[in-house]
Amino acid sequence: MKRLQVALIAALGYPLIAALGCTLRWRVEGRHYLDEIMASGRQPIFAFWHGRILAGAYFFRHRGIVVMTSENFDGEWIARIIERFGYRTARGSTSRGARHALHRLAREMAEGRAAAFTLDGPRGPAYRAQPGAVWLAKVTGNPVLPFHVEAARHWTLGSWDGAQIPKPFSVTALAIGLPIEIARDADDRVIETNRQQVERSLASLRARALTMLDTRATAP
Repeated sequence: MKRLQVALIAALGYPLIAALGCTLRWRVEGRHYLDEIMASGRQPIFAFWHGRILAGAYFFRHRGIVVMTSENFDGEWIARIIERFGYRTARGSTSRGARHALHRLAREMAEGRAAAFTLDGPRGPAYRAQPGAVWLAKVTGNPVLPFHVEAARHWTLGSWDGAQIPKPFSVTALAIGLPIEIARDADDRVIETNRQQVERSLASLRARALTMLDTRATAP
């Protein structure tokens, strides 16, 4: 029954998200940070919150980005949908299979692919960054690239992450932050400091994205 549910959700979810996504009107700041990483011959480790999967996945589609997805029911249907948007997946989470998934991501990055993390997934607490992206940056030498998405008009689900679904034709802001470098010799104390830095960056980007949607704040 669960396999059937996963198949149905994926079959319905992909065309609905694709149809919704093509109506969104984007305002983007910080794209040059991504361009600079790519021009340097490295790959970004995208870092964002679980509640913004839908809009984020649509914007960065068809780039071959490798995403860590959990091994539970939700992770299965999410994986099936994002794979149709051109993503690759490494199965695991902070509670199950994390080490295997992180090593898979490191191998994928060594082959020239970007990676992505929902830092507070799969179960939260919301807006509390887990250290996986920082660990991957230390191992691979690639920078963490935080970003946040906010839709001017949206539905908010009653889930633990406050998942946001943009309404059709909504103006949607994407704020990309300064890349965060992690030293190869970083010890546990430094990794914790970097984890907090990523968390603070995402909080700042959330505020910035909301400002981007406020026409009164951005008007000349």
